[in-house]
Amino acid sequence: MNGAVVMESKTNKKAFWGALAAGLLGLGILLVSFGVSGVAYAVPIAGVGDFYVEFDKLEGEGYKFYPKLGETSSSDAAPQGTNIIEKLTIDNLQLYKDFQVGSEWIRVKIQASKPVQISGLQHDAGLIEANAKFQNLALEENNSTDWTKQFQQTSSTIILENAKLKTHYLFQETINMAGMKLTVEKIDKK
Repeated sequence: MNGAVVMESKTNKKAFWGALAAGLLGLGILLVSFGVSGVAYAVPIAGVGDFYVEFDKLEGEGYKFYPKLGETSSSDAAPQGTNIIEKLTIDNLQLYKDFQVGSEWIRVKIQASKPVQISGLQHDAGLIEANAKFQNLALEENNSTDWTKQFQQTSSTIILENAKLKTHYLFQETINMAGMKLTVEKIDKK
């Protein structure tokens, strides 16, 4: 070894599984409330690190985008963009987060088999890949010492198709997820 320091790390599986079980229990209670009423109010999803949102099609009204620095699972201030949409419908919505447990990977996935209606969406993303269409699109610069206020994009409508979004924060004032399904499964990730 010639003086080399070998560091070994271990995941505290008891703490991990306890935190995962508590999180899933909380999510289960939330989902049961969705099932009873069909509608959830003021739903933030944050603090779980990068997670992905995929869908076939999003149609929204009242769109606004601006850049920011925001927290991620690996940084206190990573560059990202905030997307605000007043009212939208999403077809074939899937949200998922992958966790590494020892040498294996687990995916927690929420999907909806029917169109999802959302109002008051705020979404912070580090990456958006999609086919996009806008109506009344405006890109605007503003004179400000705050760099996050120097640029914004607005449009009266937005359509995204075949989208994949690397997400850091997601909030909806209301969401109606008919045909929702939650799965937790091992995945083959290399």
